[in-house]
Formats: sequence, C-alpha cells, structure tokens
Amino acid sequence: MFDSAMDKAEIRTRMRAQRKLLNTPDRVANIVRHAADLPAGAVVALYAAIGAEVPTDDLAKALVDQGRTLCLPVVVDRDAPMVFRLWSIGDPLEEDAAGCPAPLDLVSEVMPDLVMTPLVAFDGRGGRLGQGGGYYDRTFEMMPDAMRVGLAFAGQETEYLPKEPHDIGLHGILTENGYRPFK
Repeated sequence: MFDSAMDKAEIRTRMRAQRKLLNTPDRVANIVRHAADLPAGAVVALYAAIGAEVPTDDLAKALVDQGRTLCLPVVVDRDAPMVFRLWSIGDPLEEDAAGCPAPLDLVSEVMPDLVMTPLVAFDGRGGRLGQGGGYYDRTFEMMPDAMRVGLAFAGQETEYLPKEPHDIGLHGILTENGYRPFK
C-alpha cells in the first residue's frame, strides 16, 4: 500500500480517511467481543476517543466486568511523558495540555500494566503510526515493562511504516479480528 518514498504525513492523511470509513458499530462491537483475549494486566490504560479513533466506551465496560482497574492518559506538558490517572466510567473529564479528554487533576496517578493506544496505522512487526505528537513514544520509553497494545481496525494495517529511532513498537494489536501478539 505504501512505499519507502512516502513520509509519515502522507501515510497519516491516507490512513485517517481509511479509519473513518472503517469505524462502524459492527466492527467496534467485534473488537469488544475480543476483550477477554487481551494480555493480563490489573490496571489498563484506555483513552477517550477523538474523531474516528476506535471508541472505547464499550471496551471499558468489558474490562471492568473482567475486574480490571481503568485509567486514562494525561498530557500535563506537551514535551514530557504522559501520566495516567485512575478513571471510572462516568467520571468527569477535562481537556489536558494537548486538548484531549482526561481525568481531573485531583485524581490519583497510577502506573498501568497494559496500555491500549490509539493509532492511525500499524504494521505486522508492531510498528505504530500515531497522530504525530510523540506523546505515546515518550511515555513508552519511561515504562518499558508495560504491555503496549494498539487498538485499531484491521484495515488500518499496512505493509510498510517508516520507523525512526524514537518510535517504540507495540507488543500486540486488538482489532475486530481479535488480539494478535507481535514477535
């Protein structure tokens, strides 16, 4: 689909349009059906979906039903790693420093065992193309023991993604086809 001549910005443009087409209630429901296949982790970081990102509301309910504790990422400084704050379904959210919905600053910070991350595209080697802010890569660098799992639609997979030294790969991906670990 993409070749080495394409840069990340070009891939993002094309794959954002693709993701929007893929974001259907049936596909989202199928992702949620595979929640039990996710790796172990008592504390799971989700995200509050923006735009055509895979919605996480029903996945949050499924994870709570499994007995897992939830948290959400928070950008407190645009150049620093994110922090994670405890979150329960229905808790109020406010915009963080990046303009994303996040728990209030009075909520306790936690360290998740499993981080579910949004993405624009992924490849079969665990490469992840995000929105371009570098928030997840900076954060993953500071938490090497956490499981990193992308949350996407199967149609967001591509054969080629350019990789830079600061890009940190995923351990697995959850799509409407199920959970798939990467080598």
